[in-house]
Amino acid sequence: MLTVAVLISGTGSNLRALLEAAADPRFPARVIAVGADREADGFAHAEAYGIPTFLVPYEQFDSRVAWGEELTAQLAVWSPDLVVLSGLMRLVPPAVVDAWAPRLINTHPAYLPEFPGAHAVRDALAAGVTSTGASVIVVDNGVDTGPILAQERVPVLPGDDLHRLHERIKPVERRLLIDVVRRIANGELDLVVASVPPSSESSASITETP
Repeated sequence: MLTVAVLISGTGSNLRALLEAAADPRFPARVIAVGADREADGFAHAEAYGIPTFLVPYEQFDSRVAWGEELTAQLAVWSPDLVVLSGLMRLVPPAVVDAWAPRLINTHPAYLPEFPGAHAVRDALAAGVTSTGASVIVVDNGVDTGPILAQERVPVLPGDDLHRLHERIKPVERRLLIDVVRRIANGELDLVVASVPPSSESSASITETP
């Protein structure tokens, strides 16, 4: 059984979807802890499912490095097999990435490498594109530059605004996240192999084992 820790900042809609999936005894992963960088409404989802929570408030640390050290220490208490960033609205420091990658994944509301960063949906609308998407990636020390594990296109429709488009992207993000976690747990997706740089002989972003 794959054990998962989830890090959030806000309402935790992806977290809720993952908890619902994991409540099925046939799902091969379990969320064992939920952490946040601030008091987050998403903690209510964890509490509803009886999942322990922990808080590492960013503003209480004198540097991003110090915050990252405490976050790493808190995660180490739970020793999860996988760490999921689920709406964590903060770049994790290199020390956190070094400690957990490639077992550190994130969702993003765009078809990467298109529209990285915190305003992906707004940027897609501003660019006037006809489609954007959702992606699940391995976290590295760049801004949404890690190896892509799964992604799917979402059309931009006439009359779309920020809210309407984002609401159509969110269910795709959730479905991709749940599927990636399931595939990792079942051994169908090897994060180590998937994280090999594209310049190597194994250049596929998505790697499945027989």
